[in-house]
Amino acid sequence: MATMDYAVADAIATITLNRPERMNTISREMLGELCASLIRANEDPEVRVVILTGTGRAFCAGLDLNEASAGDGIGGGNNRFPATLDLRNTPPTVLFEMDKPVICALNGSAAGYGMDLALGCDIRIMAEEAKLAAAFVKRGVVPESGGTWFLPRMLGWAKAAEIIFTGRTLSAADCLTEGLANKVVPAADVAAEARAMALEIAANAPLAVTSAKRMMRMGLDESFQTHVQHVYLQLLPLFASDDFKEGIASFLEKRPAAFNGR
Repeated sequence: MATMDYAVADAIATITLNRPERMNTISREMLGELCASLIRANEDPEVRVVILTGTGRAFCAGLDLNEASAGDGIGGGNNRFPATLDLRNTPPTVLFEMDKPVICALNGSAAGYGMDLALGCDIRIMAEEAKLAAAFVKRGVVPESGGTWFLPRMLGWAKAAEIIFTGRTLSAADCLTEGLANKVVPAADVAAEARAMALEIAANAPLAVTSAKRMMRMGLDESFQTHVQHVYLQLLPLFASDDFKEGIASFLEKRPAAFNGR
C-alpha cells in the first residue's frame, strides 16, 4: 500500500499521509515522497491550494521511532552524521518556501515531527479530539523541523518556551485559544471544512494569492521600509496581469470573477 496519496480536483491538491497502522509516522522513504509531493503541487499551474492531511486516527505521530531504534530509520544509531548539512530538499524547508497556500487538515493528533509539519502549513483545521504534542524534550531532542522558529513567532517567547521546555500536549481547544488552529470541528467534518476553505481561496486570483504569501514570508525578516518597497515591486507585474483586469471588470459588472492565473 502506498504511504502517500496525491490527488488534484478543482484546483486543489490533496496530499495524504497514508500509513494509518503506524499512525502516519514518517519513515525515511516517506520524507522523500512528501517532499516530492509538495514540490509537484507547488509547480503545477493547475493547483491553486494544497491540503495536507492523514488517514486513520492520527495526522502524524512524528518520526518512526521503531525504525530509529532498529538503527535504520531517521536518527537511528547506524546512521553516520554527514560532514555537511543540506536541508534544501527536506519537507520543512520545501513547505516553508512554497508559494501555494497550504491548509493542514488535522484529522487527528500530531506529535513531534507531525506537530512541526502542521505548524509549517499556513492554516490549520483540527478535529475536536486532535492534539498537538510538543514531546521533543521528552525524547531527548529539540523541535527539529521548524518548531523553535514557528512557536516564538506565533505565540511569543514566554508561551513558546513554556510549551517547548515542558514538552506539553495542547488540546484542540488550547490550540484554538492560542491561535494555533483556525477552526476546530468534529472529526467527520475536517475534510469538508478544509475543502470549503480551499475552494474559497482557489476562487481568488492565484497570482495575487501566491504573491501575498511570498510577501508575508519575506516580511518576517524585513524592516517595514524594506518590506513596502518589495510589495510595490510585486504589485507592478500584477497590474499587468489578466487577473487584475478580470478583478476590476468583475467588480464593475457585479459578477463572480473567472481568474485564469495569467
